[in-house]
Amino acid sequence: MAGRKRHSAEEIVRKLRRADELAAAGKNSEEIAAELEVSTATLYNWRRQYGRMDTDVAKESKELREQNARLKRLPAGAELEKDALREISKGNSESLPAADSRYAASMLRRG
Repeated sequence: MAGRKRHSAEEIVRKLRRADELAAAGKNSEEIAAELEVSTATLYNWRRQYGRMDTDVAKESKELREQNARLKRLPAGAELEKDALREISKGNSESLPAADSRYAASMLRRG
């Protein structure tokens, strides 16, 4: 099986434009997919996802998805820090002496 290549959003949009040119020239889907070096299923999925975009919009869309994923991770990290602070402040860290527990709490508060 051939290795998979990840295409950037800009590359996908460019290839879809080329596919439109080839379709206008009278080529069928299999010929277009072969020339673009992708499967017909991939071409179909790309059209569904990126069909009406230009390269700038596709790039911005990708950046927004990445930023959204980062923002979703932030609350989870904050909750873990809060939980750790609660555990230390309760004194549940039997393995740590009091001075080390205070140090750990101050480090967590600083972030």
